[in-house]
This record gives sequence, structure tokens and C-alpha cells, in this order.
Amino acid sequence: MEKVGKLAAIKNFVEECWDELSKVTWPDSEQLQSATMVVILFVILISGIIWLMDVSSRTIIGFIMGLFGAG
Repeated sequence: MEKVGKLAAIKNFVEECWDELSKVTWPDSEQLQSATMVVILFVILISGIIWLMDVSSRTIIGFIMGLFGAG
């Protein structure tokens, strides 16, 4: 009896998911391309910022280490 209840609950869940998916407004090709370009540009920008932080911290640490003869 318990398995029947679980199967009914699973069926109900799948039906509700399908109903919600039918309400979704999917992007068209132009919107998808635009959003993809925004993501790519954002990733490039953040990567550049992280690279600059890496180079600057490496330079500063190297300078400090050099002051103490450890470089």
C-alpha cells in the first residue's frame, strides 16, 4: 500500500513539474546570443581582474621578500 502512495506522489510531482515547464517563456535566438555575449564578456573581465590581482600581489610579495634577502 505504501508503494502505491509513493508512486502516486511521484506521478503528481512529475505532472506539476510539467505544468510549471509549460508556463516558462523560453528565450529566442537573439536573446540567447545577447545573454551569452554578456556572460562571456563578464568572464573575460573578471579573469582580467583576477590576473591583475595575481600579478600585483606576486610583485609586492617579491619586493617585500627582496627587502629581507629571501628573494
